[in-house]
Amino acid sequence: MSAGLTQAAYRSAARVLSLAAKPYLKRRAANGKEDEARLSERYGQPSMPRPDGPLVWVHAASVGESVMMLPLISRLIENGASVLVTTGTVTSAQMMDTKLPKGAMHQYVPLDVPKYISRFLDHWAPDLALWAESEIWPNLLSETAGRDIPCVLVNARMSETSLSGWAKRKKFGAHIFSKFSAILAADKHTATGLSGITGAAVPVLGNLKYAGAPLSVNVGSLAAHRAQALGRPIWCAASTHDGEDEIILAAHQLVMAEKPNALLVLAPRHPERGGAIARLIEGQGLSYTQTGYAEDVSPQTNIILIPKMGQLGLAYRLANVSLIGGSLIEGLSGHNPLEPARLDSAVLTGAHVDSFADVYRALTAAGGAQTVRSPEGLAEAVLELWEDDKRRETQINAARGFTAAQDGVLDKVWEALDPYLPEGVIR
Repeated sequence: MSAGLTQAAYRSAARVLSLAAKPYLKRRAANGKEDEARLSERYGQPSMPRPDGPLVWVHAASVGESVMMLPLISRLIENGASVLVTTGTVTSAQMMDTKLPKGAMHQYVPLDVPKYISRFLDHWAPDLALWAESEIWPNLLSETAGRDIPCVLVNARMSETSLSGWAKRKKFGAHIFSKFSAILAADKHTATGLSGITGAAVPVLGNLKYAGAPLSVNVGSLAAHRAQALGRPIWCAASTHDGEDEIILAAHQLVMAEKPNALLVLAPRHPERGGAIARLIEGQGLSYTQTGYAEDVSPQTNIILIPKMGQLGLAYRLANVSLIGGSLIEGLSGHNPLEPARLDSAVLTGAHVDSFADVYRALTAAGGAQTVRSPEGLAEAVLELWEDDKRRETQINAARGFTAAQDGVLDKVWEALDPYLPEGVIR
């Protein structure tokens, strides 16, 4: 089957599936997976006007990809563009609501149905489209490129499974990826795989996820928390997933056995898990406060629970040791360790970090991170870093040096985008 016929078959299937779009989205909204008040955006209907002047459209899948694009979004705005960000998840929309700079706006991405896409493009008429990592919808890409809008795949990063899937449909893959004006790979593995599919060289610029400014924080909230916890040793467990909190609470019990005034800042990856975690904490007879919701930290508080998005900047600044979750149990694949490293918090991780294997390998080799494998090992690592100031500072400095080396990636990406930037954007 030719690539063209494959594309035609995909378009036909999308049109048929569009007949079930409304009940499908309604069911998802009932389960909290769609924003019912903004379902019209999924049909390509805008909820705000297009700004005048050059507009760059940035599409990302969900939280991780959209946050990764923030430094590039900020640079685009600083240089004269307005930016439209589209994502597909409720959580990412909530995050963008708190993170997007002035000059950027968010919409939900339309379903991959030609009539919805046409409606979306008719209104927004972007001058440039940037796609993040591996979020490729064939109709959306084809319709956009078909309007002579330059499309660039930024920070292309794909798993072996994803690359194998495209390779099995090589003609279709070559047809789809040919719609991009440029592909900028985050790593050599992805570049090699995409080169094999497209038949063209793909440059490796490095991972944008590892570049960027330190996470922001409300300075008033930070000062208040520091005053309330003055003199107490603080560690953080960030971006935790279901099944990890029990391990972390067990470790904290061991830490408190040695340092009774120790304070844990616990920030789950998904805020909706806050209630379940609170019940776990209560079940262990520990005292906690929920930052932004409840009472202040007192001398009797054992844990600060942060079931809110956008608060890791606070968590990492409070704690001089941080465990990065999504890594303690099989089936998880890790989260970005460079965010705490930029904020002078010593990095600990579990062993399951496939999504960030390269950066953890390099960061650990540089002396900037440690791997723990049990509640006992986690507690031991936290206590050792607290008790040996020189060792802790050596690890923090090593991590800080490593992150500084990553921050040049943004400049490389900007330089590669130069030929495609719309008129009116400063080069």
